[in-house]
Amino acid sequence: MSSSSDFQQDRHSFSGSPQKWNDFELPGDTLYYRFTSDMSNTEWGYKFTVTAGHLGRFQTGFEILKQMLSEERVLPHLPLAKIWEWQVGVACRQTGHQRLKAIHLLLKIVQCSTQRDCDLTLLKPLWQLFTHMENNLCHDMTKPGILLPLHRALAELFFVTENRVTELGSLQEYLLALNTEDHLHRCTAQ
Repeated sequence: MSSSSDFQQDRHSFSGSPQKWNDFELPGDTLYYRFTSDMSNTEWGYKFTVTAGHLGRFQTGFEILKQMLSEERVLPHLPLAKIWEWQVGVACRQTGHQRLKAIHLLLKIVQCSTQRDCDLTLLKPLWQLFTHMENNLCHDMTKPGILLPLHRALAELFFVTENRVTELGSLQEYLLALNTEDHLHRCTAQ
């Protein structure tokens, strides 16, 4: 089995008893296979199962959820509050590109929610990360003003979220929930 018709890329060969077969993944959307019998046995051959994607993988979940959030006819049937809660947790736990993708999905949820579907105060850990990045940017004047992808993604998420809570008339509650009492005292003193 291979991901190329010449059987040179991602090649997996099996022979003998079923115990010698292992699960494996091939990139792409096409599988090439060749079955050759040595005629030494009268059994029917081999059986294998091909499954698209892999359940439990981040990329698969991301693609499925992104597509579901893009379908207007599907949105009313989604438990957006629960998805929001899970996705905030994912964005807090992941790093690198996976965190960026999780933030991308949070942004889509904020943009497509029609009512108070999401508990926006769950964003507090991401807000703390964002304010930490902002503080580091302000204190280090030697670096140019280019924002890292995570910083840009969080800035967009909080900009859109702030506009959303303003539309819903709950900006004050949102800002109070995201900030610590110490931060509010410092802002008041300033």
